[in-house]
Amino acid sequence: MNHDTTLRGDVTGAVSTHSVFGAPCWVSLTSRDLQVTEDFYQAVLGWEWRAARLGERFRIAVADGAPVAGIAAVASVWQMAVAWTPYFAVPSADEAVARVQERGGTVAVGPLSFPPGRAALLADRDGASFGIWEGALFSDWETWRRAAPAFIRLHTRDAFDAAIFYGEVLEWASSRPGCCEVGYEGEEVVLRSRGEVVARIESGALEAAPDPAIRPHWQVHFRVPDVAACARAAELNGGGVLHQGTTEAVLRDPDGAQFTVTSRKER
Repeated sequence: MNHDTTLRGDVTGAVSTHSVFGAPCWVSLTSRDLQVTEDFYQAVLGWEWRAARLGERFRIAVADGAPVAGIAAVASVWQMAVAWTPYFAVPSADEAVARVQERGGTVAVGPLSFPPGRAALLADRDGASFGIWEGALFSDWETWRRAAPAFIRLHTRDAFDAAIFYGEVLEWASSRPGCCEVGYEGEEVVLRSRGEVVARIESGALEAAPDPAIRPHWQVHFRVPDVAACARAAELNGGGVLHQGTTEAVLRDPDGAQFTVTSRKER
């Protein structure tokens, strides 16, 4: 239950998942060494840290005064994979979990209660992990969006098939007020919430690939002012650069978790 636990505590209760349902609302990292993780992301992304209520292995990352991510240094203790995982807002965790099971996905953990909400860690039909969260959010969703990820991208076997799965599970493009809108840009499926791009889905991943960057997975993109500076900082602080372009770079932290930094000008 590594990712779920980083959601608990430090929640304002001002905004709930009923107002932004279907959209990404949090990201969580499972790591091995808390101090190494803190030092790395502070150097690369400029994050500050505050304690979480769950104990010494957990932290909340803060950027521009707003909570942006959860860290759980439990990968070694609980034999869990090191990875970033996105969480999507849902009105009902029980209903979302039932829809995942009905459509061929799997449930790893939950739903479990973490007042003031409930969470579950799931996987889609191709094995990409994601979470759901029902309840109060850490802060105003738009504040979190400005300080946190630019968007998340699903690398999967079949973008159209994945869009159907997530659309049915998370009620994208439904008749309910406030739901996410689904569109297409070239060969990518694009998800928008309140007019902003919050997720993209692209085809091409291989189900049995040995490289985790090629297997179906969600990649978190963090918006930064200087992509090249982040790449240099990653290399200087025990991480690595897997790919670097002018407006985007895929980085690896010291534990092996992959993430992308994207220029603030790119959306």
